[in-house]
Amino acid sequence: MEFQTATLDNGLQIIAEVNPAAASLACGFFVRTGSRDETAPVSGVSHFLEHMVFKGTARRSALDVNRDFDRMGAIYNAFTSEENTVYFASVLPEFQHDSLDLLCDILRPSLKQEDFDVEKKVILDEIALYEDRPQFRLYDHLMFEHFAGHPLGQSILGTPESIQNLQRDDMQAYFDRRYSPTNVVLVAVGNLDFDALVAQAQTACGHWQPFDAPRAITPCTGARTRNSITDVSLARQNLGLFSPAPSASSSAHHAAQLLTTVLGDVSGSRLYYALIETALADEAHMSYAPMDGTGAMMTFLSCGAEQSRSVLAVTLEEYRRFLDAGATEAELQAAKNKIASGATLKGELPMGRLTAVGMDWVYRNEYKPLAEQIDDLFAVDADAILAVAQDSEITNPTALALGPIDAFPDV
Repeated sequence: MEFQTATLDNGLQIIAEVNPAAASLACGFFVRTGSRDETAPVSGVSHFLEHMVFKGTARRSALDVNRDFDRMGAIYNAFTSEENTVYFASVLPEFQHDSLDLLCDILRPSLKQEDFDVEKKVILDEIALYEDRPQFRLYDHLMFEHFAGHPLGQSILGTPESIQNLQRDDMQAYFDRRYSPTNVVLVAVGNLDFDALVAQAQTACGHWQPFDAPRAITPCTGARTRNSITDVSLARQNLGLFSPAPSASSSAHHAAQLLTTVLGDVSGSRLYYALIETALADEAHMSYAPMDGTGAMMTFLSCGAEQSRSVLAVTLEEYRRFLDAGATEAELQAAKNKIASGATLKGELPMGRLTAVGMDWVYRNEYKPLAEQIDDLFAVDADAILAVAQDSEITNPTALALGPIDAFPDV
């Protein structure tokens, strides 16, 4: 295993975790842009642009793009978050050149008006689809509530109004502001030829013109509000709790991950035993979302409407108990083993390592082999985890309810 890095003259960074023993490779472009980098009039443009990148280039039609990926047997896709847009493909080593040629090509899309008009309908349908999913609605509204007035409160998908009003030239202007080579990292993992990767990137991307693509990094401690959205068409009451958390660049990110594993992993956690095993709730989990300059502890609960008050009371009581005494040694060891096992199993495939390697570089400008990351994880003690819980004030969250009840549970 060897880590290699290079930077083109235009600022495009190239990093790779080279593993000759791997049977495949994965590569992708990590673009440091997302919904937090948008203005209100173009809300949702990052995600819309992600779709448009696959709709053709000067060299390929949309059909060519998909057919060329399929010809290689590639596993390929893209995703957009509040902060990043990532385009990736996983292939056999003999398709390194072809897959990179295709990824480099689509990163300069044609953005044709006729494709834009068709895809706008797809995005509007996607917004409607997610509106039918209670947890997504809860997440979207909670981000807006918790990050009130902060760019992170902006929806990834945008709104029907913002998408309907978005023009093709608006998208082009956004692309021209954000897709600078200085704001992009090319990441590769697995059985690959790094020198060939750099040479090909120089040929395909070296002419991309660099420019400033800044992002305002402002902290956010959360609104700490409690609100409800009434929807009598829903059979279940959905509850969401957000608290501030360490940022993605913080040295406490391992402690934050351990905290959420002890308290709210989908199995074997305190919430699991208190709510799922007792049949009070059908869903109860806590996760850590690290971001630029801030982060969030996110708890999601789903239960029958008549149980919502009890479910919330039990959740907050579990959090208070943790603040009083912290994690037991057994809980801490189990959480470390669970995270280490998950990372190791995922890391056996280059596709499983790609996002981890890329995000470590994007957020912390660092590379650590998986073994060193696991060593760092196991070095975290119970006091560090308790400190994160205290700093996050997990018993005083921004809270939102979605379901048939017309008020937030009073506990």
